[in-house]
Amino acid sequence: MNERLYKVLLGPVISEKAAGLADSANQVVFKVTTDSSKAEIKAAVEKLFNVTVERVRTVSVKGKTKRTRFGMGQRNDWKKAYVRLAEGSDINFEDADVTA
Repeated sequence: MNERLYKVLLGPVISEKAAGLADSANQVVFKVTTDSSKAEIKAAVEKLFNVTVERVRTVSVKGKTKRTRFGMGQRNDWKKAYVRLAEGSDINFEDADVTA
């Protein structure tokens, strides 16, 4: 089970909306595997970053349709997770324990 936790989180989502949520609502946004559950995401964040997670919300994002010189193509679908941290918890990505 521990090996799976290291593979659930693919990375943080860096955007204006994510930065606003981090400041105002104590939330962090992660790109996660499409088959991961909310319980797995919560366990992975708590183990890797040593924080307490209050709530996890997930969104399945459809891949965009793009035009290429070979015709129409489609990017892969992906999933993101909005993780609300408990009061007083904070994630510092520089000090994260992600030794796999």
